Amino acid sequence: MKRFGEKLRALRSMRSLTLKQLAGELGYATHAYLSEIESGRKQPTAELVLKVARRFEITTDCLLKDEMGIE
Repeated sequence: MKRFGEKLRALRSMRSLTLKQLAGELGYATHAYLSEIESGRKQPTAELVLKVARRFEITTDCLLKDEMGIE
């Protein structure tokens, strides 16, 4: 799960989304929380993991297991 932020940044970048755009889509008022997740300063909540998995149509395993990629 240490790579969650890295994977989130990669998914967002692959779809040309800004932090602000993604935060809005996920129901957050600001992008600060997602920025802290991407930089590794905070760990994601279970709720965020589920929201990201649904938004990008991938499994939670892909997000949480460090040895799995996000291809």
